[in-house]
Amino acid sequence: MKLSKLSEKELVQAYLKGNELAIEQLIIRFKSQVYTYIICKVRNEALAEDVFQDTFIKVINTIKRGKYNDEGKFLPWVMRIAHNLIIDHYRKSSRMPFIKGKDEFDIFDVIKNPDKNVQEDMEREQVLSDVKSLVKFLPDDQKEVLMMRLYYDMSFKEISQTTNVSINTALGRMRYALINLRKMAEEKNLSLTLH
Repeated sequence: MKLSKLSEKELVQAYLKGNELAIEQLIIRFKSQVYTYIICKVRNEALAEDVFQDTFIKVINTIKRGKYNDEGKFLPWVMRIAHNLIIDHYRKSSRMPFIKGKDEFDIFDVIKNPDKNVQEDMEREQVLSDVKSLVKFLPDDQKEVLMMRLYYDMSFKEISQTTNVSINTALGRMRYALINLRKMAEEKNLSLTLH
């Protein structure tokens, strides 16, 4: 049977049964999407290659340990691993400080991109400062969901479990938080986009 015709789930099963080519097929299948995502985030070819390799080493080790839970979401799972490895890299190199959760909502303290020019940095700082000042005026339930989703990178399922509400309620709160941020920005004549 041709490996290229198998689903991700079937390839994982084949790999677990000893077919080393199955994992190679998975890597080939998703290489360009995963690598493109990483290079767009880190903007450094050598670092992107390191993160890419580390991502698939982690994928292979997780599958080997039987810890991969197949829900038909192989690519999003791999992307999440890559995303976490990028964050870990920036934490270790302290270009992106890790801020423990605290009462003050400071999501944007961790968003910095060293490759931008001075004008873009100034614009970004202004936008982030404006957004931070607006977030304080959101209702607590909306602020909580926004913080969990963006600051702690939690899924809506995790948010719903943590806050004891349905996924639809969590999604609704996030939607209203974004709508309210846009409204407040318009009322205060603030631009929340970079030019």
